Amino acid sequence: MQVDQYVPGFAPNDAIGNHTLLVRRALRDAGYDSDIWAEEIHPSLASQARSFRDDTARGDGRALLYQCSTNSELASWLGDRADAGERLLAQYHNITPATYFERWDRPAARAMGEARRQLALLAPKVELALAVSSFNRDELVAAGYRRTAVTPLLVDLDEYHRPPNPKTLYRLLRHRRGQGAQWLFVGRFSPNKCQHDVIGAFAAFRRLVDPKARLTLVGGTGHARYYWALRRLAHQLELGDSVEFLEGLAEDDLLAYWAVADVFVCLSEHEGFCVPLLEAMELGVPVVAYGAAAIPETLAGAGILLDNKEPLAVARAVATACQPGERRQDLVRAGRQRATHFALARTSAQLVATISAVVRS
Repeated sequence: MQVDQYVPGFAPNDAIGNHTLLVRRALRDAGYDSDIWAEEIHPSLASQARSFRDDTARGDGRALLYQCSTNSELASWLGDRADAGERLLAQYHNITPATYFERWDRPAARAMGEARRQLALLAPKVELALAVSSFNRDELVAAGYRRTAVTPLLVDLDEYHRPPNPKTLYRLLRHRRGQGAQWLFVGRFSPNKCQHDVIGAFAAFRRLVDPKARLTLVGGTGHARYYWALRRLAHQLELGDSVEFLEGLAEDDLLAYWAVADVFVCLSEHEGFCVPLLEAMELGVPVVAYGAAAIPETLAGAGILLDNKEPLAVARAVATACQPGERRQDLVRAGRQRATHFALARTSAQLVATISAVVRS
């Protein structure tokens, strides 16, 4: 039996791209034939996938698994395949509500609105819809999906224990001498991720707790107006070079930033899973996070969860997480224990068992 995957954008160092590769591995290890088809393929992954337009196979014995996260030509194409009698499954990774982009990026807002429309249109055609969190499963049910299940995102935690770039790590360690607490947030510069709230809380922390603290924001700059607004905000708050904006980091460079971080601060308002939370927990970096969307589910008590983003409240929580002592040690231990729940062998087995229960019936 064959279970093929279909993904709108297939890119390296991307949570969904990495997940798709790990799903293929898990399916093949379980005895399935499995290939990857995509709408857009990054050149570095050209050997791992083919354009969905080249997929002309038809017939019994194959299930089509759609990795759904954005608007795509694939939605109608797969819908037509389901209408022709092929078995269609979906895995939902989250679609950010269009309202977050209306002020900053009108094309992105329209794209997210279309993605939500496509999600609803596929509902009656999908035999099984998988969600990476219960939060996303609730969205599937609201969109009309009949048979749903939660199967977490596949993440290879061993990848986080590769050596960091030694030159980058040495530079960061030297720079840290005489500096204060090191804040870190990893995630694309996007309005739903609310880096503006992180910067505001960081300004309060520097003025009231630790004037030598530093903040590093790592992410892609897909929404340029929002990104430049963040830089203006840091300037208006007179934070100088205490805030660092980074994009396009190599994985070994990012590992060096994780190695020197004292706390991971996430004030995002809409996440379907939030892989950086898992990275922080696995690497022993205490988490302070706002309890929105899927974040409480992913964190599951293994960090400081906030019910508001008032800057002083965030600053107090970060001070607690950064203070050496038993409370910080408890946060590190709880995070590492929670990360074991997402061990690849466990999540892969869960995914394969859930898919097998449908396609082999």
